[in-house]
Amino acid sequence: MSQHLARLQSELANLIASTPPGQRLPSEPELARRLGVSRASLREAMRMFEVKGLIYRRQGAGTFVNERLPQLEAGLEVLESLEKTARRLGLEIQVRNLEIERGPASEEERHALGLEASAEVTRVRRVIWLRGHPVAYLVDILPADVLRPEDLPEKFGGSVLDFLLQRGENLAVSRAVISAIAADTELARVLNIQRNDALLHFTAQLYRKDGRVIDYSFSVFIPGHFHFHILRRIAGSE
Repeated sequence: MSQHLARLQSELANLIASTPPGQRLPSEPELARRLGVSRASLREAMRMFEVKGLIYRRQGAGTFVNERLPQLEAGLEVLESLEKTARRLGLEIQVRNLEIERGPASEEERHALGLEASAEVTRVRRVIWLRGHPVAYLVDILPADVLRPEDLPEKFGGSVLDFLLQRGENLAVSRAVISAIAADTELARVLNIQRNDALLHFTAQLYRKDGRVIDYSFSVFIPGHFHFHILRRIAGSE
């Protein structure tokens, strides 16, 4: 990191720390003038604080200091729903923008789930909120013979995994691919962030013990609100 960027981030860190949560920071032009930097340099420095969840932007309204939200911390060795993770940490999450639909499977969905061309799927989309802020966007796609929209309870808690376990599905493993993506227009809208902001992206297939894939899911997380970790065995060690 250049000394210029390090100095700028240090000054921004002091400004953010001294600004009460929920209060708007000065506008970009004003802040750039105050700090003696270009707006491009300012945006580059601000992105670090966005990723950490210390600030957030609202389209047309400005940049605000976030309340000091706790992080949802989880190990990746064991699959656990966000609902269970939150309860374990003494936190409460809310499910919003819940959409449940049944329709023809796309080519990608058929390939991921091993379905025939005429198959239908049930899609469950929702946004997860923590203490008044959206923190994750989740999509589960399941074969319609595994899950129908009417199967879910009226007060669905948001976790398809927990529902399947409670129903007695004989689940085996989940295979996940983890990547970083830039928020597109839709993700930026539902998560109240800016287009192209960095996000953590999990794509997963959930297998039953008979080898069938019964859930193909996409999970998108705002990085500053999550702390994922994994225990790794040392190669060649006993």
